This record gives sequence, C-alpha cells and structure tokens, in this order.
Amino acid sequence: MIWDTLANFPLQQLLAFMAGALVLNLAPGQDVFFASACGIQNGPRAGALAGFGVGLGVICHVAMATVGLGALVAAHPGALVAIKYAGAAYLLFLAWKSWNAGEVDPRARAASRPWNIIRRGALSNLLNPKPVLFLLAFLPQFTKPEYGPIWQQILGLGLMFTLSGTLVTMGYGVVGGLAGQVIGKRLGIVNRIAAVMFAGLALRLVWK
Repeated sequence: MIWDTLANFPLQQLLAFMAGALVLNLAPGQDVFFASACGIQNGPRAGALAGFGVGLGVICHVAMATVGLGALVAAHPGALVAIKYAGAAYLLFLAWKSWNAGEVDPRARAASRPWNIIRRGALSNLLNPKPVLFLLAFLPQFTKPEYGPIWQQILGLGLMFTLSGTLVTMGYGVVGGLAGQVIGKRLGIVNRIAAVMFAGLALRLVWK
C-alpha cells in the first residue's frame, strides 16, 4: 500500500529526496555525536547499536508526523520545552555516569547489554524535540495529492529518511568505536571524553 503510493512518485523526485536526506543525515548533529560518544566509550559494536536505537526513535517521530501528533506537539511550545529539558537532563545523567566510571575493563565492554545501548539511543532521539519540527517542515515539501493519500506519502518518505539516517548514524558510531580503541582505556580517558560529549550535547540541546 505505502510502496504503491511511493511508486507514483517520479523517479527524479524520489532521487532528489534521497539526495537531500543523505546530505542532512551526513551533517553531524545530536544523533551522530551521541552514537560516536557511545562508540568511543564502549567500542564499535556499541556505537552501531546506539545508531540503531536512534533510528528506532526517528521511526516514532515519523509515526507521530504521519498521524498528526507531531503538528499537535509543535503547536504547543510548552510541550517542546518540557521534552527539551528532559532530554538535556538525560544526557547530563549519562555524562555524570561516564565521568565517574573510571577505567573500563575490555571484558566489561564486551558484556554490555545490547538492549541497554539501543534504549539509550532511542531515548536520546525521542527526548529531542527538533526531529518533530524538522519532519513536519521537510517531508511535506515532496508530497502531492495526485500521488496518493498524504499520510501514506509522509510515512513512506519518513521510513526512507529513517533508513538512510540509521545507516549513517551507525557508521559514525562504528568510527567512534574504532577511534576509542586507538585512544585506549588508560586512566579512564575515553570515559571522560564521552562524558564531555554527552554534557556538550545537553548544553547544545538547551541553548540552541
């Protein structure tokens, strides 16, 4: 059903959409820095899992935009402010935990539960109100009534955007993990780097 609607799009328009989505996803933002920080702290696998978790969060935003909840949230500044500060508090909590973690045993890194890392990535994205506003501004630009039901177009384009973004973010997480392996774990320096990145994301989320 959704794919039938997407099939009505001219190929040039779909390619233009994917090119724009790829450029936007490649630009470093909160999701990229979060996955990179997780990778630096816990290795390439954790960075990839964090990126995957971020993708799950984006799917929720796409679903909200599809059913109109995104527009409702965007229309109430108080809700956006509450989400923003909750996200900043969560990132500061992660920064505090990382700063106080000290040295990390490589065996402990390998034992990190995948679901915990995925959950962190999803929460980091869900507690950022900016994707709501972005999707509401970006996706409708490529929709037209003659292509089919608008909600199907929003959902289909949103899933395409999510797939591209998830793969890119996972890639950044893997690169961050490889960088963390090069730096090493002496004196807990990697945990401190991750803590600074998490804290910086919190400040960026509140002040920007």
